[in-house]
Amino acid sequence: MTLPEHADVNRAHWTRANVAYTDRDAEEKWAREEIVWGSFEWRESELGVLGDVAGLDVIELGCGTAYVSAWLARRGACPVGVDVTPAQLDTARRMQKLHGLDFPLVEASAEDVPLPDESFDLAISEFGASIWCDPARWVPEAARLLRPGGRLVFMRGSTLQELCFGAERVTERLEHDWEELARMDFSGEDGGVEFHAPVGVMLAHLRQAGFELLELRELLAPPDAEAHSHYDFVSAEWGRRWPSVEIWVARKTG
Repeated sequence: MTLPEHADVNRAHWTRANVAYTDRDAEEKWAREEIVWGSFEWRESELGVLGDVAGLDVIELGCGTAYVSAWLARRGACPVGVDVTPAQLDTARRMQKLHGLDFPLVEASAEDVPLPDESFDLAISEFGASIWCDPARWVPEAARLLRPGGRLVFMRGSTLQELCFGAERVTERLEHDWEELARMDFSGEDGGVEFHAPVGVMLAHLRQAGFELLELRELLAPPDAEAHSHYDFVSAEWGRRWPSVEIWVARKTG
C-alpha cells in the first residue's frame, strides 16, 4: 500500500497511541450500549443525527478501534471499518472476538479505499478521516463509495477551537492564522498531521464531490461534561462557552 507522506506520519502516530491508550480504552468503548459523539460524549439519543440505521450498509472512514462500527452493528447496520493503522485494527479484531461481533475491517487510507463504487448507504467518521485525511481526497472518495442519496456524517473540531489551539491547549485567544488550518503539522511534537479546512472551504469540497449539506451542528459541551483523560487539550469550561466540535450531515445528490 503506497501512502502519501501525511498518512505514513499518522499511521506511526496512531501506532504509538494504540500502545499508550487506545487499546486499553477500546474495552470501555465497545462495552457501551449508547452511541455517543466525541470526547464530551454528546448522546446520539438526544442529537438524533443518525436516525434509524437498521439494514444500512455503513462504512466508517478512519475507524480506529472500530467502536463506532460496533455500536452501529448492534443497531442492525452492516458496517465496514477502514483504517490505515494495523495496530488499531488488531485491537478492533480482539474486541470483535471479545464481544461476539463480526464485520469487515479493511487496512487502507480513507483517501483510497479498495472497495467498489456505490456500495454504501452511510459513510461516517468521528474524528477519523474527518481530521486525519486530506478533504480534497477523502470527501470525493466518500462520494464514490456512497449510493445516490447516501449520507455522509462526520465530526471534527470546530473552526474556532482550531484557531484557538495554543502550544498544548485551547486558549481564549486566536493562536493561528486562517490559512494555517488547511494542514496542521504536529509531527515534531510526537503528533500527526491534521486537516481542518475552514467551513467555507469544507463546504466547497462537499459540493465539488456532489454532496448537498443537510445540517451543520456546532455543539457546546453538556452541562455535566468533564475533560477527557487523554484529549484534555480543551477544557469542559471552554467547551460550555464556545463550540468545540462540528457535526456535518450531507447527502450525495448524484
